[in-house]
Amino acid sequence: MFDQILGLPAHPLIIHFAVVLTPLLVAVAVAYALIPRWRTFAAWAVVLLSLATPVAVFAAKESGESLKEARFATVDGPLAGRIATHQSFATPLLLSALGLAAAALLLVYATSPARDSVGRDRFGRPATLTLSAATLVLAVVAGYFVFRAGDSGARAVWG
Repeated sequence: MFDQILGLPAHPLIIHFAVVLTPLLVAVAVAYALIPRWRTFAAWAVVLLSLATPVAVFAAKESGESLKEARFATVDGPLAGRIATHQSFATPLLLSALGLAAAALLLVYATSPARDSVGRDRFGRPATLTLSAATLVLAVVAGYFVFRAGDSGARAVWG
């Protein structure tokens, strides 16, 4: 399923979604957490990116595994080491993207006022601050892993 797109290896095509969407989610989630006056305008972007980013990262991970099996299963030496390094960032990136997406979605839900509380956070200020802090930490983690995955992938390809 993740092997080819129009006869080309799928991984180099699919990774661009993950490499673009993850930093966008990081940026929008951080802005949402830190700048309350932007929340009304940024909520839709947080929701959409929180749904799309983990899917893109999962597709990149799966297509990478398919590419390795199809073309690099028997490779050894320095290239094998670079591929292993690159592959080692796939699962942490997926988990951090999932965590960030979940925290960001919870933050959006928590900051949307309940029907009976106009203008107030749904669960109160302490819950909003806790979710904001979790979102910021997970944004840093996801940003780190998307950078490391992209950098190690480029080094694996280009030496």
